[in-house]
Amino acid sequence: MITRSMILLAALLYVVTAAGAKDHSPVEQTQFPSAYVPSGETMYKQYCSACHGADGKGGGPVASVLKIPPADLTTLAMRHGGKFPYEYVSSVLRFGPGVFAHGSSDMPTWGPIFNFIDKYNERSVQQRIMNLTGYLASLQQWVIADRSTLFFQSASTRHSLHSSTSAIGSAGL
Repeated sequence: MITRSMILLAALLYVVTAAGAKDHSPVEQTQFPSAYVPSGETMYKQYCSACHGADGKGGGPVASVLKIPPADLTTLAMRHGGKFPYEYVSSVLRFGPGVFAHGSSDMPTWGPIFNFIDKYNERSVQQRIMNLTGYLASLQQWVIADRSTLFFQSASTRHSLHSSTSAIGSAGL
């Protein structure tokens, strides 16, 4: 009698669990368009903020365990003569930083990772790189280097007050 009760209880538990599982099915990949590419901000939060921090200044929760601290991504324009280096940043994201540009191989090469994620859809990979590069450009802080040249100003106002720029240096990401 106890064995029969245990079998009925187990069967009932199985049926209830199976019925509940149908109501909470996992998100299917087909819910997104096949060429879906997240925004630059979304990808930054997902892939970059652990090292570079939510604000892009290099103080993410993983930064302390890296051999070389992550770069402050809000100063890319300042470190490249007052102009955001779109091509350079896109190249670093796609092909990797290289030993001399970044200082270590701690930063992943995102191109192959995005290729895998997007099932080798080159157009989607290019869009990912472009979205992420655009978001990094939006993080730039602009400051006044002298009275006639604007390098940085708050991220909310990105217009140039003066078109003159001078080379500040070209450190890597």
